[in-house]
Amino acid sequence: MRASILILLVLFIYSAGAQQFREKELKTTLTDVTVFLDGAQLFETGYIAIPPEKSLLRIKNLSPFIDEKSIQVKADGEFTILSVNHKLNYLDVVKKDRIIDSLKNQQDILQDKITQERARLEVLGEKQNLLVANRTLGGLGQNAGATLAQLQQAMSFYDAELSKIKEEAIHLNKSIDKKQEQIGRLAQQLKEQNDRKILPTGEIEVRVQAKTTVQARFHVSYLVSNAGWFPKYDIRVKDVNSPLALTYKAEVFQNTGVDWRNVKLRFSNGVPNQSGVVPKLHPWLLNYARYTYIDKAGSQNIGQVKGKVVDASGAAIPGVNILVKGTTIGTVSDAYGNYSLTLPDSKAVLVFSFIGYTSQELVASRPDMNVKLTEDVSVLSEVVVTGYSDNGSNPVVIRGVRSYVPKNEPIITRFVENQTTVEIEVQEPYSIKSDGEKLLVELKQYSIPAEYEYYAVPKVDKDAFLMARIVQWDQYNLLDGETNLYFEDTYIGRSILNTKALVDTLSISLGRDKNIVIARNRIEQFNHRRAIGSNQTDTRAFKIIVKNKKSQPVKLTLFDQLPVAVNSDISINPVELSGAVVDDKSGKLTWQYIVAPQQQKEIVLQYEVKYPKRESVMLE
Repeated sequence: MRASILILLVLFIYSAGAQQFREKELKTTLTDVTVFLDGAQLFETGYIAIPPEKSLLRIKNLSPFIDEKSIQVKADGEFTILSVNHKLNYLDVVKKDRIIDSLKNQQDILQDKITQERARLEVLGEKQNLLVANRTLGGLGQNAGATLAQLQQAMSFYDAELSKIKEEAIHLNKSIDKKQEQIGRLAQQLKEQNDRKILPTGEIEVRVQAKTTVQARFHVSYLVSNAGWFPKYDIRVKDVNSPLALTYKAEVFQNTGVDWRNVKLRFSNGVPNQSGVVPKLHPWLLNYARYTYIDKAGSQNIGQVKGKVVDASGAAIPGVNILVKGTTIGTVSDAYGNYSLTLPDSKAVLVFSFIGYTSQELVASRPDMNVKLTEDVSVLSEVVVTGYSDNGSNPVVIRGVRSYVPKNEPIITRFVENQTTVEIEVQEPYSIKSDGEKLLVELKQYSIPAEYEYYAVPKVDKDAFLMARIVQWDQYNLLDGETNLYFEDTYIGRSILNTKALVDTLSISLGRDKNIVIARNRIEQFNHRRAIGSNQTDTRAFKIIVKNKKSQPVKLTLFDQLPVAVNSDISINPVELSGAVVDDKSGKLTWQYIVAPQQQKEIVLQYEVKYPKRESVMLE
């Protein structure tokens, strides 16, 4: 009896508490998205009539990857916002990626076509049986009185009709086999997609109180993870007398669980989740070398890396964010988990991250790197953010301690430079599905005056490399990124646009030009060794030939080198340098020429190395 009374009392208290807030759904529309290098801020707007009582306004079907500390709520009207909650609803799950529906539709279409083709095969079989059954003249099996012409005519008819049937049947069988193979590949993709976890939906609960009925307009914004963008460029040069045409693009991806439909996009170079705490300098503890860790990672320079990202079971993970640590250079794995990325010159550390998996940082020590990510078992918990209101007509603002505050006034220009970040606004609305697929958005086109010069180091590489030098480049708000290079209407490869150099002139490599032919050959008659007293002298001589096969003159800078002695018993004596500028500290030799069209230039490099007889040195 006492237990029953206690249960009734609990139910009464619960129902009484629930009746304090009348629940209503606040339907919002996603209007704007600011995409950061890692993450995005979503802006939604909604209207609702608030009754004269306490109400719980629930915003449903949001991304499950919301940073609850970043939630902001603005509203106009005579009411008070009491609190803002963030929840995950595991009952109303987000549909799996739209790619699943697409794959199933493709399977159904192929299966329908197979059914039709098999039905046609049955018709052909019946037709063949009918033809065989009636192959005798008259259909009665009595053809003794048939003439030779009638027999020939019957045989020709039978041969032609049967050949048509057989040929069509072969074609249909091949078509069926091909479609079944396609269905098999689609089934494998479906399996990979279905193996992914079913995600909950995010919800925001806004508790409000009004004294009278109020027509309110809400502005809600929040940060989500599992989205971002990478700067990409197309650089086109018609010839060395034309300005450089640069197309600035954003490679944007999002796998937030919610599609972005017809939203206004802004791209920011900010990192909202990056710590803003000033770093501290800790004591540098110096010890003996045997107690000191040495990084023995490979020192080879990897220009490009590619591979596949899989989970613990070996299934491909699409939409994985792959970023060169400390830069804006990155990409996203495709639907099969594959990725490819051009790296900067320095040793790169790659960061592999994806929601639900533990991030990995790996040194790019080889050109092929397959990565296995393990699941992260951490889960989000509910966080309550308490709000306030001035009960006036001013907007009501609720936000977390790490929120990003947008500008209230509309952005007019395309480039918005804030105190610490730059935002790039896209004029046309875009729709981006939550499938992790990469989408290229064109941001800006520039025609940039540039100085062109060829560089060559024939001792290392016989090709000439075209460099474009841009003065006052910081006005274009460029970021580090991969670049597609086009020269004289031909795609010549990819490079890296490095914008972190603290210089006034930005140098961009436009790749190799095969129309500048360079050779570096030994002059054998000057390569010899002679002994004088206790020393011996080795002589080396080379001829460098440069030919310009282009129709216009080119500016060329050539580099070579003399050896630099680190022992006082070794001396280097230049014999012939053809007017090169010498850097005595490094031994670098520099020549600068203007090479006329269809002309060639010859350079002679000769030097002597003197050292003790008892020793040996390694020369070319």
